[in-house]
Amino acid sequence: MLYRQLGKSGVRVSVVGIGTNRFGYERMPQEEVNRVIDAAADLGINFLDSADVYTNGRSEETIGVALKGRRHQFVIATKYYNKTGPGPNDWGASRLHLYEAVEASLRRLQTDHIDLYYVHNFDPTTPFEEMLRGLDDLIRAGKIRYIGASNFHAWSVAHANLLASMHGWSPFIVTQNHYHLLERGVEAEMLPFCRSQSVGLIPYFPLAGGFLTGKYRPGQPAPAGSRGESSPYVQKYMTPANYALIDRLGTWAQARGHTLGELAIAWLLAHPEVSSVISGVTRLEQLEANARAAEWVLTPSEVEEVERLLQPA
Repeated sequence: MLYRQLGKSGVRVSVVGIGTNRFGYERMPQEEVNRVIDAAADLGINFLDSADVYTNGRSEETIGVALKGRRHQFVIATKYYNKTGPGPNDWGASRLHLYEAVEASLRRLQTDHIDLYYVHNFDPTTPFEEMLRGLDDLIRAGKIRYIGASNFHAWSVAHANLLASMHGWSPFIVTQNHYHLLERGVEAEMLPFCRSQSVGLIPYFPLAGGFLTGKYRPGQPAPAGSRGESSPYVQKYMTPANYALIDRLGTWAQARGHTLGELAIAWLLAHPEVSSVISGVTRLEQLEANARAAEWVLTPSEVEEVERLLQPA
């Protein structure tokens, strides 16, 4: 397994991590989570990404059970912001919600600290200073180690980190954004910002909910049990143009002894700003496929070839 720095911090994370948003569902009970974590340790994958709202907290709970006795082997990221209760203050980036959210996550994870704590979404109702000072106080208290921004725009991360620099607070070391072969909006501003400021980028949904594995075919029903059966997110990619594109990309990858899914992850890792690619798993085969993708280091000429394939005809 290859490792990269988590932004400009001294922490090293595996170039592929595990998105745990499915942990705790019927198909991912505790026994399956344990198996996945066992396999991850064997493969050298040390980066887990969760959130307090994933499966209503069950994701964090299953991680806490699975990591008993080996907490030190993994870098745990989780998030706060989204609604966790019926009250008017049970959501947002406020200091009030922050302190309650971090204590709840620590209990579920059965740990005394969180390695990377994200603000899950930008909150225009909370002053930057309140959010950043609250996060910095938790770092000084030893309850979190580093902070990140999720679903923020480049300007908001830049403004936050400037304030942090002025006040001596801890800055956002990474940003987590939607990024894959078919979603490239971050290349306009966020990617150049990350490059210039050494902020790490953590892409989520790298396989577009499974569409970039090639398992969906034009004119055929989605495989039974797949997200494409009911997910509007996956279904929006099911266009003739996208099917033609993944056919070209899949053929190109196959000619080099790889799969389309491996190409999707390897292409993201070809961007040095990317610290790690997180992908959700529900089966060990998916975890193993992600680990294989991490071994494929695209050359500059291969990146150029893929870019040409991505261009409209």
